[in-house]
Amino acid sequence: MGRLNSLIPTMAKRALITGITGQDGSYLTELLIRKGYEVHGLVRRTSAVQRNRLDALDLTPAQREKQLFLHYGDLSESSGLSRLAHRTQPDEVYHLGSQSHVQVSFESPKYTFEINASGTVRLLECFRDCNKPIRFYHASTCEMYGRPEESPQNEKTPFRPVSPYACSKTASHFLTACYRESYGLFACNGILFNHESPRRGENFVTRKIARGVAAIKRGLQKKLTLGSLETRKDWGYAPEYVEAMWRMLQHDKPDDYVIATGEAHRVGEFVEMAFQIVGLDWREFVETDPAEVRPAEVGALVGDASKAERVLGWRAQTRFQGLVKLMVEAELQALSR
Repeated sequence: MGRLNSLIPTMAKRALITGITGQDGSYLTELLIRKGYEVHGLVRRTSAVQRNRLDALDLTPAQREKQLFLHYGDLSESSGLSRLAHRTQPDEVYHLGSQSHVQVSFESPKYTFEINASGTVRLLECFRDCNKPIRFYHASTCEMYGRPEESPQNEKTPFRPVSPYACSKTASHFLTACYRESYGLFACNGILFNHESPRRGENFVTRKIARGVAAIKRGLQKKLTLGSLETRKDWGYAPEYVEAMWRMLQHDKPDDYVIATGEAHRVGEFVEMAFQIVGLDWREFVETDPAEVRPAEVGALVGDASKAERVLGWRAQTRFQGLVKLMVEAELQALSR
């Protein structure tokens, strides 16, 4: 893992990542370091148990020592963010940090807004009048579309959020666009549809399915309990999606982009395919629990990423079947170890 609160050397390009301990933050860190960046990450003190993602990064000892620096801080604390911005003087800011679990947002709506919406405006204020030009990326979400009236959804589709999480991210999305238009900040919103990997949080449905299937195959678990199997998602592969984030900030004009595969699949399809991979019939092991269903479910979310392909040269490469396979196999390998 990188040094904490170390002296900051001078390198060609410097990035600051909030949410660096998360799935996207870890993959983005690897990508930027491979490109020669010096990477600084905002780490909450309560994130200690999540640093396993950073510990497992595919980096050499020299890269960890010279290119990765971690700083304690919190999106709820303005003065600390201001000091961090002054200390690191980044060229690019990737704002990935948030309370990102939809179900938790129904249980803790005030906290969700405090971190997601207020946290974003605190960070934007830090860089509004800084003494060097910076490029700012904000991680928006397909959850903002809620129950859309059109499909697929693109950058012009109206938002109709149906959860506190989606409402908070809609606010931070518009705040980012506001600072771009009002203050000339180079600020981009990436409207990312669901993107998964073996580093996905264990409370997200795809990781829960993959872990459950592997545990059942190994005889360590008897049943897998899920909410609705009919919910449809546009699922992509996280390492490819962080590449899109980087491309947004390399373009000559800031803008907003949908990042998606363009294909929607039911949770039930993910379940069936995951069990097929290990040679089991899902119907023998899966139970549904109404308590795990959201108070308000989103509609059929599927993204149109044609703008990203046309302008940024980005398109999803990993398809649904390949994504399910790599996640299940990673869990089987983890249990074997």
